[in-house]
Amino acid sequence: MLVLIGASASGKTDIAKILISEYGFKKMVTTTTRKKRDGEISHVDYHFITKKSFKKKIEENKFLEHIEYDGEFYGTPCKGASTNKVLIVDPKGANSIHKKDIPNTVFFLLETDEETRKNRMLERGDDLIQVTYRLEQDNDYFKFVNFTHVDYIVDTTELTQEELSEKIYTLYYNHINNDNQMSIYDMLK
Repeated sequence: MLVLIGASASGKTDIAKILISEYGFKKMVTTTTRKKRDGEISHVDYHFITKKSFKKKIEENKFLEHIEYDGEFYGTPCKGASTNKVLIVDPKGANSIHKKDIPNTVFFLLETDEETRKNRMLERGDDLIQVTYRLEQDNDYFKFVNFTHVDYIVDTTELTQEELSEKIYTLYYNHINNDNQMSIYDMLK
């Protein structure tokens, strides 16, 4: 499983889409208790379930990780976690998944300078007050010290999304095939 972790506007969603469309990855569909939004499709965008069902799944240990956010629950099901799946999670989710020790799971922390992230959020129409708040929150939440494990740190500031997707794809396959494994410190050079 290829796990992408990154702050707001780090490029994780676009990179995941390219990995799916161009490199044959499948989306790891997560579960939520929130209401389905217009255009969303059950079992494609999310598995939409009730809070009662979600809590039962927690008790049955059916999630790799789960969180409560804004009164709703979100979780990654254990079922379906495999090679060639791509998943986007936050630091807590990444730490929980790492504890499960799933074979061929590779963790990528996507880093982007604050100015680039701010510009990306404003370009997509996010409110300036919300952008400022998210930047402040993300600066603390996505610090490297908050992770128990990261395989690669990838700077998403300079390269295009296509170039980043190719780089991540190559690192992932080299890693799971034990070829040219680089440490996160090599990635920072």
